[in-house]
Amino acid sequence: MQRDRLAEFLRTRREALQPEDVGLPRGQRRRTGGLRREEVAALSGMSTDYYSRIEQQRGPHPSEQMLAAIARGLRLSLEERDHLFRLGGHAVPRRVLRADHINPGMMRIFDGLGEAAAQVVSDLGETLQQTRLAVALLGDETAYTGLARSLHYRWFTDPGARELYHPDDHAVHSRQLAADLHRSYTRDGGRGRAGAIADALLRTSPEFADLWRGHPVPGPYCVAKRLRHPQLGPIELQCQTLLDPDQSQALLLYTATPGSESYEKLQLLSVTGGLPV
Repeated sequence: MQRDRLAEFLRTRREALQPEDVGLPRGQRRRTGGLRREEVAALSGMSTDYYSRIEQQRGPHPSEQMLAAIARGLRLSLEERDHLFRLGGHAVPRRVLRADHINPGMMRIFDGLGEAAAQVVSDLGETLQQTRLAVALLGDETAYTGLARSLHYRWFTDPGARELYHPDDHAVHSRQLAADLHRSYTRDGGRGRAGAIADALLRTSPEFADLWRGHPVPGPYCVAKRLRHPQLGPIELQCQTLLDPDQSQALLLYTATPGSESYEKLQLLSVTGGLPV
């Protein structure tokens, strides 16, 4: 661990990042440019004291998980994240693990959608970031671990994953998810996480195995959805998709037709946050 260089690197990146870059208000009392330490800590999901000690060269040896969180909070590029890991005394993450890191350009767009229902997902259906409204609408999809991080896996192994969706649409979603995984599996030559997920599903899900044998080809990445929200009942949504340049991640934005009942429900959900009304 190169404690002094790590601290200097974090400080330069923090000072170069403006509040507007991460969706924060500048405020009247901000006398200098850049983010405050407490703002970086909040964006990284850690205490201000922990982050400050690292930047002041008196903190503990940060784990890979902490460095990855700081990289996301500071909106670092993959190259900058690799450099951060080296300064922190850790090996650079392998390419197959980089799906956890959101492209800085994607994050800047995401930061501007704070009041919308939006989330960033990997090409394996792993939700990396959600707005508050997306959590209220779909549940916290970032909390899963292992293979269950992938909606592709949960859909075919956990009946609860389908409860939110209209039963008449299950077959369409099944085919779409199998096709998405088949595309990633083919691209990676059957290796990596796509291969692990596919192999597990072929062993446990006859439905998936039947779809897989048909070599499904993806249609529109994010089809229209008919949800059955536990508090608000049926909600019909359109989905817009923004793909990352290397197509490894997508930003999904859920909207409803203005003036419709679903639109009113989405507006209500933005106020209640998914609590009983």
